[in-house]
Amino acid sequence: MKKSIVYILSLTLLASVFASCSEDDLNGTSVITADSYTKNEFDKWLEQNFINGYNIEFKYRYEEIESDYNYYTVPAKLSASIQMAHLLKYLCVETYDEVAGITFTRNYFPKEFFLIGEWEYRNNGTYILGTAEGGKKILLAGINYLPSVLTGSDVAENLNYYYVKTIHHEFVHILNQTRNYSTDFQVVTGNGYVADSWSEEPYSDSKVYLKRGFISAYAQMEHKEDFAEMLSIYITTTAEQWEALLEEAEGIYDADKQGTTTGRQLIEAKLDIVRAYMFNVWSINIDDLRKTIQRRQADVVAGKVNLTDLTVK
Repeated sequence: MKKSIVYILSLTLLASVFASCSEDDLNGTSVITADSYTKNEFDKWLEQNFINGYNIEFKYRYEEIESDYNYYTVPAKLSASIQMAHLLKYLCVETYDEVAGITFTRNYFPKEFFLIGEWEYRNNGTYILGTAEGGKKILLAGINYLPSVLTGSDVAENLNYYYVKTIHHEFVHILNQTRNYSTDFQVVTGNGYVADSWSEEPYSDSKVYLKRGFISAYAQMEHKEDFAEMLSIYITTTAEQWEALLEEAEGIYDADKQGTTTGRQLIEAKLDIVRAYMFNVWSINIDDLRKTIQRRQADVVAGKVNLTDLTVK
């Protein structure tokens, strides 16, 4: 089963964040078959840091069979792929090593990542940031925009929005596919899921979806996406950012006729179930996970992590 993370396309936001991306940025992409290349320094670094330690295959060369034939896709730029590999290692793989132990990471972290340069655009004004498939593979899209994110404004916010949260979101799907969460979760806002209408008015408005008890517009699609959004957003936002979302969720969205239950109460009720699932099933305290991600991300933003080093130790 394939699970996707989809967001509403904002042309204004894309133009402001990625203004520096041009045709010249496509130099260094790699279109190649799986068996027709000679290992370069990046391949040797990946072998040491992903394959030998975790049995994770990090595919950055374009392989048509790995892509989704329903979308026009392009190769990931080599330099951006190197940056993404470092981010994946430092912000995700090693985060779970630190919080849950390396045995957990080796057993449950996806065994394959496949990168493509552009996002997968849909005909309803939304685009796919990533997908999880079969409990073992994650596709990450829009990689060619990563250098612009890392050198632009609001680095932490955009890094989370387009990439880091996506990885954690898709990993939640994989955990859920391995051991499911309580059915209590899906009944908290059971009458509130709206399928593909989540990207349309009024559901795309934060003043609406938060008061309806959903942490994002996409969370309204169905309970599996809701669960993944709850955890991935919680651990990639600061306590202050999370509280700001809950404050906006105060109140009741009358159209749903939810009585006296506020959006904040509904979100907090679902977070309690998410918290219990992660601790009881996986022995992970989500507050410890959040602190670790925030600390490591601060290191990246401060330039303390070399995202281009290919030294094999």
